[in-house]
Amino acid sequence: MAKEIGIDLGTSKTVLFSGAKIVLELPSVVTVDSETWEPVYYGEKALQTLGRTPDSLTCVRPIERGVISDYEIAQQMMRRYMTKAFGNKIIRPRVMAALPTGLTEVQHRSVANVIEAAGGRNVSVIEGPVAVAIGLGIDFSKPHGSMIVDIGAGTTDIATLSMGGIAQCSSVKIASGDFDELIMRAVRKEYNVVIGPLTAEHIKKQIGTVVSRPVEIAMTAKGRNLFSGLPQSFEITSSEVFEAIGESANSICNEVRKVLEKTDPDLVADILEDGIYLTGGGSLIHGMDTLLSEYIGTKVIPVDDPTHSVVKGTGIALKNPKLLRNVDFQYRSIQELIVD
Repeated sequence: MAKEIGIDLGTSKTVLFSGAKIVLELPSVVTVDSETWEPVYYGEKALQTLGRTPDSLTCVRPIERGVISDYEIAQQMMRRYMTKAFGNKIIRPRVMAALPTGLTEVQHRSVANVIEAAGGRNVSVIEGPVAVAIGLGIDFSKPHGSMIVDIGAGTTDIATLSMGGIAQCSSVKIASGDFDELIMRAVRKEYNVVIGPLTAEHIKKQIGTVVSRPVEIAMTAKGRNLFSGLPQSFEITSSEVFEAIGESANSICNEVRKVLEKTDPDLVADILEDGIYLTGGGSLIHGMDTLLSEYIGTKVIPVDDPTHSVVKGTGIALKNPKLLRNVDFQYRSIQELIVD
């Protein structure tokens, strides 16, 4: 019987953690009826309809850039996922949800309301980088600086932690989802072929890179010719992908530099000694750790299981509330978030 649940309500995927394991991981996508706006498909099935729906159906991503963009659809999706993971075995579970840094009170309350409506109780929120640090076992309660860089699908969260909280942070709207958009634009410009987001993501995962590869690799993909409207195959190389997404990858590195510039020098010295922890699904693209290390001039430590590091941290924080003592980040129940 689930009593404690950690949730990572992400732009790309929703992940539920309970009992020291991942109990559900599904795309944050819902296919709805275009007229009634009633959900028809959820998760993987909805994702497969992305770019393939008739006029009668519409694909919706209720989470954009880490925040809720469609409250009703997000609520129905969350309820469906909670039921799928636990059935009717949940009795007033404690829930902790991870969110990007720098969100407003209203955005925090919106996420808490969605989870409570889906069956959760005593909903609390925690910043993603803090959850990662807890999951990695980093002791940030001491006067010692640690830096987390979390490259998600919609946002990149960068935070310096010390003395039990966040010393400096930034949440930028440049992330791995933008790489997909750039690949789509590059293919359209170079080959006059229109491809969908699923094809772009496949190209990114297969041959994507943010540094020059010593050995060129290529793959064949398919799309629709821009002028004839007919199907067309084309070959794209890793260097072409690098040219398409390289500037955005450098922008992420530049944002990390900006956070370091605002961080106290002594904390920066600690970070240079320990290294920067790199996590999130976007960190898996080839060369991201190398690029960041060369840009900043310090070692970068890719974490194990980067796609689940945030949600695992929420689970650990729930089981060890003493880790959250004297912390200045957002950790509050839904009742505390209600505005009179």
